[in-house]
Amino acid sequence: MDLDLIVIGSGPSGQRAAIQAAKLGKRVAVVERRLRVGGNSIHTGTIPSKTLREAVLDELASRPLDVPDPVHPEQHERAAVQHLMDTTARVVGAETAVVRDQLRRNDVGLLFGDGSFVDEHTVRVRDESAARDFTAENIIIAVGTRPARPRDVEFDDATIIDSDGVLKLKRRVPRTMTVVGAGVIGVEYASMFGALGTKVTIVDQRPRVLNFLDGEIGESLQYLLRRQNVTFRLNEKVASVQRRDGGAATKLASGKEIPSETVLYATGRQGSTENLGLENIGLEADKRGRIPIDGEFRTTIPHIFAVGDACGPPGLAAAAMEQGRIASLHAFDQPVHHMPELVPTGVYSIPEIGMVGRTEEELTDGAIPYVAGISRWGELARGVMTGDENGMLKLLVSTEDRRVLGVHAIGSAATELVHIGQAVMGGGAPVDFLVAAVFNYPTFAESYKVAALDAVNRL
Repeated sequence: MDLDLIVIGSGPSGQRAAIQAAKLGKRVAVVERRLRVGGNSIHTGTIPSKTLREAVLDELASRPLDVPDPVHPEQHERAAVQHLMDTTARVVGAETAVVRDQLRRNDVGLLFGDGSFVDEHTVRVRDESAARDFTAENIIIAVGTRPARPRDVEFDDATIIDSDGVLKLKRRVPRTMTVVGAGVIGVEYASMFGALGTKVTIVDQRPRVLNFLDGEIGESLQYLLRRQNVTFRLNEKVASVQRRDGGAATKLASGKEIPSETVLYATGRQGSTENLGLENIGLEADKRGRIPIDGEFRTTIPHIFAVGDACGPPGLAAAAMEQGRIASLHAFDQPVHHMPELVPTGVYSIPEIGMVGRTEEELTDGAIPYVAGISRWGELARGVMTGDENGMLKLLVSTEDRRVLGVHAIGSAATELVHIGQAVMGGGAPVDFLVAAVFNYPTFAESYKVAALDAVNRL
């Protein structure tokens, strides 16, 4: 064999898989179809969207000091959009360099081109000029996903776009936008554009947004989004989307029609597995392009693994990193632990959301007795100082053994704060640990003490 391991894809899961194998002294190469490493996570997904969010917050903070040109306001609008895109491009470039340097320092080879299977041990790498075959004892598929595009919708990356197309909006911030899909991606972008002043309409067949959230947190999110130019059309199905008069018209099955400058489709993602030549090795992806795996991330072919979004939920970059590392250890029969149960979730909307553990609805359905302790940002000095008085932290605590069963936060620093609760839950400490703990003042972290005291009072 030419190599001990070939990893197809250089996103978060592929990076970690390759580096872990290299640290074991194995001969490793990563196949990447772009000329830049990092995968969708760095170039079109996680990093650009989260950077865009921070750039939006920066733009909002600077607006009181920013005086637009009264004669040529369109120039001001273009400058604002250019600032958002320049900030995103700078971070993407920096993160790409970090990944490339990590692979270089660990002696991981890079093969640029489209990778596909010739047989169970051979991967063909095809670029614009040639095709080369490489053999390996083990192969890890880490190709990620792309935005799902309905066949009956004519995308043009200007008026009708998917999440990748958001980064191509160069002219100005749209004055109106329809977002089809109330999942994480749809809600994140809807909140960003709403914060910038765009009148956004979210359309979804489901009765609520982000139904995996704790119900109270989800209701708070919808309330806060309504206050920043977002309208919801839930329990509604899209019948058609057509370009019209320089914009687009979204027709609903109920007969309603929503005109807007831009339509953003955010109806899930599709595994990028169709060009892997899976048929050559007897593997088959499901209708969403995801490859079935077992508990060790092995496919039905023992030496071929699939990790990250290519094998399905949870669709989190952080989880994908650990999946890649674990799969690499299994490939070379090394001692390895299983994926932890406590995996935090972050939603980078405005406001942001962090959660770990179970929701009130899950505990109720499981007949598990609990109390909820709550801390509101308006009660915290830090919340008043920053002007964010709408946030909250909720602790769900068992009435039987006083352990923390779930942590749910919305507002400033929510995606960071959740890790404190994750650590407490992972260590099995009772809520009394948080009551006795001393937190810096004034901080958002002290919300844990306030919520813990509230829970203990209820106990």
